[in-house]
Amino acid sequence: MTSGDRAALATLYDRHAPWLTLRLARRCADAGIVDEVIQDTFVAVWRGATGFTGQGEVAAWLWGISIRRLIDQFRKRRPVPVESVSPTMSATASAEEELLLAVEHGDLGGALTKLSPELRAVVQATVLDGLTTREAARLLDIPAGTVKTRMMRARVELREALT
Repeated sequence: MTSGDRAALATLYDRHAPWLTLRLARRCADAGIVDEVIQDTFVAVWRGATGFTGQGEVAAWLWGISIRRLIDQFRKRRPVPVESVSPTMSATASAEEELLLAVEHGDLGGALTKLSPELRAVVQATVLDGLTTREAARLLDIPAGTVKTRMMRARVELREALT
């Protein structure tokens, strides 16, 4: 590792870690998990920096890595049945954490797994990860119009699967 590489990673961290931490904290009430996800994100960036092709924004790329790491952390936890999700479920879990776990393990989770990978990726980016259409387009390397069209198709398929 050269000092230039360390300096580049430090600069990337200084620019992006604060907003990533805030955004992740809105999705997870456990500061320890958020810190671990931030660390995992930048370790992944260090190991796979060549994965960034230069297309799109660095912030969208980093967000994609960090939200996947957060979801991985949720998956390590005990699954939560949909019917057990309630406001009193946990004093430390955020409502969003509980919802994400319920989505993964409930009827909606089953319906999501039946979507094509292209449609599922758009739903995950825009609904579960909270990205805008433009951010999702950059992250997925597709036009914004394609994101909108795939989301519309996904809604139709999800509606059919859940009725």
